[in-house]
Amino acid sequence: MNTATIVGRAGQDAEIKYFESGKVKTTFSLAVNRFDSKTKTEVPDWFNIEVWDKQAEFAGEYVKKGRQVAVDGRISISKWTDQTGEERERFLIVANQIRLLGSKRDVQE
Repeated sequence: MNTATIVGRAGQDAEIKYFESGKVKTTFSLAVNRFDSKTKTEVPDWFNIEVWDKQAEFAGEYVKKGRQVAVDGRISISKWTDQTGEERERFLIVANQIRLLGSKRDVQE
């Protein structure tokens, strides 16, 4: 079973992209704090989030830098060949549900 649920703060305002096919995709990054037992501090793990269709329109409008967000989705691997011909890949979470947490005051202006 491939499921992921994370809660964190948006690293930047969500970027929305409209395609000629009518599809909508929104992307943003999410910082999720993790306790580091060596340093005894919290350190952020960064996750790239991809959202499609109606949830993408919602995320594009409401996910702003600093906003606390819960994401439910699946882990995916994006593979491509860069300009030098090298194979690249990155992990991301393809969200099927986005929930805004906290209050509007939490958003950094």
